[in-house]
Amino acid sequence: MIDGIYNIVPTPFDESGAIDEPSLRRLIDFVIGTDVDGLTILGFLGEAAKLSEAERAQVIDVTLEVADGRVPVVVGATAQALDPCLRHARDAADRGAAGLLVAPPRTARPNERSVRQHYEALCETVGVPVVIQDFPTSSGVYMTPAFIGSLVAERPQCRYLKLEDDPTAQKVTAILAENPGVAIFGGLGGNFMFEELQRGAVGMMTGFGFPEILVSIYRHFRAGREERARDIFYRYLPLIRYENQPGLNLPLRKLIYTIRGAMDHPDPRRPYPPLDDVTLLELDALLAHLGLTTPGHVVID
Repeated sequence: MIDGIYNIVPTPFDESGAIDEPSLRRLIDFVIGTDVDGLTILGFLGEAAKLSEAERAQVIDVTLEVADGRVPVVVGATAQALDPCLRHARDAADRGAAGLLVAPPRTARPNERSVRQHYEALCETVGVPVVIQDFPTSSGVYMTPAFIGSLVAERPQCRYLKLEDDPTAQKVTAILAENPGVAIFGGLGGNFMFEELQRGAVGMMTGFGFPEILVSIYRHFRAGREERARDIFYRYLPLIRYENQPGLNLPLRKLIYTIRGAMDHPDPRRPYPPLDDVTLLELDALLAHLGLTTPGHVVID
């Protein structure tokens, strides 16, 4: 069972743009120390599309070595054609991935038949669970609740869904009405985490730079302390909202992990949108307001 809080871990690079393996090792250990239920690597915000095959293998191997069975690791295998997707999927599964995160490929004319065939081929190739990524802003592919429900009914290996199609809370309800067996993860930084949990989501799969905050919300909610979960969510929602600005979420997230001492260099691999001085001041002020300026882990009761 894949559920709970899965942190999407960014890929650290050094000043030359090469993978910073010491930072990657420290970051993986740091994120596990926030008590997450699992890790996800090589997603959109893991900059997978900017990595070579050898670099992908390096990130997977280092992550699995450092995780050392403490938490399961889901590996992104999205590609813009079936053959490279299957190659990524086989390689990740062979290396020990607990699951695969796969968005549908962008095509000139997306259609349900081609998307279904893509996931059917994936299920026939690997034996690990597949997390469907429903993020049409990035993939260009819109999947209806009826389609998702029927795909999961026919291919239970694909029962997991990372839902990032706004409005997300309403789509949670619509998908579960079609098929209550779909296990839905929220995303988008956690912007609507509380509402998604109320509507039946099984957890979050996102890269928010303070995973322990999401862990605390989730643990309280699952224990029946919904009002406490709501209070924590509302307290930190300004940071969740600010960090997940479209186009800036990756550099902001990597900067936060650098401020927290979990990695050495905040820059994504080029090209990427730089953060201006005003944004840096706004982030500093927000972290100070929330009492989140001390490096290391944060205790959220």
